[in-house]
Amino acid sequence: MYEPYPTPELSHEHKNYRYSSLWHYAKQDVRQFLFFILVAVLVGAGIGYIWVCIAIACFIFFSLQLYSLYLVNDWIAHRPYDTPPNLEGIWGALLFNIYRSQRQERVVQAEMVGLIDRAQSSLVALAEAVVLTDELQQIEWWNPAAARLLGIQELDRGRNILSILRQPAFVEYFHNLEQQPDGIKLKLSLQEERYVQVKLTRFGMESRLLVAYDVTRVHNLEQMRKDFVDNISHELRTPLTVLSGYLEMFTDQDDFNPRWKRPFEQMQAQTKRMNALVNDLLLLSRLENDKTIAKNQIVDMPSLMNQLFDDAQAYNADYGHILNLDIDSHCDLIGSDIELASAFGNLITNAIKYTPKEGGVITIGWHDDHDHGYFTVQDNGIGIDPNHLPRLTERFYRVDTARSRQTGGTGLGLAIVKHVLMQHNAHLEIESRPNQGSCFKAVFPKERLYQADN
Repeated sequence: MYEPYPTPELSHEHKNYRYSSLWHYAKQDVRQFLFFILVAVLVGAGIGYIWVCIAIACFIFFSLQLYSLYLVNDWIAHRPYDTPPNLEGIWGALLFNIYRSQRQERVVQAEMVGLIDRAQSSLVALAEAVVLTDELQQIEWWNPAAARLLGIQELDRGRNILSILRQPAFVEYFHNLEQQPDGIKLKLSLQEERYVQVKLTRFGMESRLLVAYDVTRVHNLEQMRKDFVDNISHELRTPLTVLSGYLEMFTDQDDFNPRWKRPFEQMQAQTKRMNALVNDLLLLSRLENDKTIAKNQIVDMPSLMNQLFDDAQAYNADYGHILNLDIDSHCDLIGSDIELASAFGNLITNAIKYTPKEGGVITIGWHDDHDHGYFTVQDNGIGIDPNHLPRLTERFYRVDTARSRQTGGTGLGLAIVKHVLMQHNAHLEIESRPNQGSCFKAVFPKERLYQADN
């Protein structure tokens, strides 16, 4: 009647037998109980005390059950990872199920620990710095690259990440991740000539994953490019001015040979185009390097719009388009009037240049919907294929090189517009279809709108 407690090494068939049904285990207890009752009846009949013997048999049976319960509780409380007591019946089944669940749980835990170890080993091997912070912005873990790149030490465990990376730009980025989805570039305080690109990702409640990598070489190359463009642009201004002056002097002479008129006109046109290119390059260089220009001026938009409209009419004299001015907003803009005028002027001259001479209609507008301000330039010109729209604001990118040469474009106008708008927390939206015209929309956030109290 006694059945030994099965161990995990038992065969698969025996395990299926053990887990066949609860009634299988309960029958062992029932048979044991009936055996005690039968013995009590036989003994009681012999001595004449049947009910007393039955009561004693019940007492013995329930005492054994209580003892089994004691063994189960003692094992769970003090020795849960040891082999469980060897019991039969329902208590044996209970112990076996608990023990099996524990073994399965330990297997899962071992797999998870192994997975975590492999992930941690991978992070340790990365050249990029990786830092984990908890909900209180305290450092929980970092890899060796973070120690080398960011200077994090063992004493920094549990410290606030903002007490280590204290640059105002990083603090602002830490609290407003959505405003800079590509991260920010920081100059390290420990190594003055080192730059890192930092990207934060939020997970859990308020925990964050910080990934940083060294961009010093890229930064230096970019700075070399900027310096080269700046220097070469300044150097070109003088010879271009000399050439332009001599060309103009020769063409203004009374005895100028007519057969040289066309070559000199072409030289003057190309010199003028080179001057425009140099001026645009210098403007881009200034926008990139000169951060001292105040972006908090209150720009009188009706006045600026009328000035832009007058300039557009003068520029339009050679094209003969119909120009419209549409102002339905009472808001002004907070920013740099010089930079905004330059960006808006670029959009307007582009619309005039790339609209056919016959039947051209160009509308310049300033609108708002209380949440955003919109400067718009809409035309019914040649339009742009949608495939080109994502790259329009790249430097020197041209949809049609031949057409740009005919119109005298430098390929930098929209790059200037993009840079000015970025410095004003704004962005450019472009809608265009071939042969149906285009709409360029500069979208400004609510924080850049200003409305004087009436």
